Amino acid sequence: MFNTISECCKNLKLSKTIVENSSKIKAETHEEFLLQLLNKEIENRRKLRVQTLIKQAGFQVLKTLKGYDFSQIKFPATFLEHDIQTGSFITEKQNIIMYGNVGTGRTHLATDIGIEACKNGKRVVFCRTAAIVNQLSEAKKSGRLSALLKKLNSAELLIFDEWGYVPLEREGCQLLFQVIADAYEKQSVIITTNLEFSKWINIFYDEQMTSAMIDRLIHHSHLLIFDGQSYRVKHSTMSQ
Repeated sequence: MFNTISECCKNLKLSKTIVENSSKIKAETHEEFLLQLLNKEIENRRKLRVQTLIKQAGFQVLKTLKGYDFSQIKFPATFLEHDIQTGSFITEKQNIIMYGNVGTGRTHLATDIGIEACKNGKRVVFCRTAAIVNQLSEAKKSGRLSALLKKLNSAELLIFDEWGYVPLEREGCQLLFQVIADAYEKQSVIITTNLEFSKWINIFYDEQMTSAMIDRLIHHSHLLIFDGQSYRVKHSTMSQ
């Protein structure tokens, strides 16, 4: 009987777990049984979608907001810890600039936010800035630029980690500007950087393009300043 049910599930594109769940459900009526079974199928599909979204996002490591120390972050008056936890800024197409020294938890928090967004069914792309610039340049050379831009444009949240750590090649910078311009008021962007705005010209070369990029990013944006000591230095075995 179970084999027949499994084959029916396959034909209807239902998960195999529906067979396992059917033997665990206790119900007094057929309707109640069916409702419980369908709810379990819906929940199973939701979990699978979240797993897929997290995998496709490209996070370097998986982090959670649980236990994260917000005490070392300076928040603007109009944007607080609660706004991060609810993810309301994504719905409102707002950006977050995370500025501070190396090791102060910017990447950790950006990853946390991205994973929570995935759990809420949102498409996220996480990338190291230098890496995505190289990918954009290579995609243009190989004729795959449209596909890569489509992937980036389809995300509800773009996270650019290590923004400004190394100088970027000129053509890649122009393509990155295109991504930022396309995201303006359509997607949310998170940037983690240790470089103040006045020094962005050192990595993007073109003053006009740099000004235009900053203009698009800071409009509808929140600046979080990370003042703490490097977590890695603080907890290094060499400092003990």
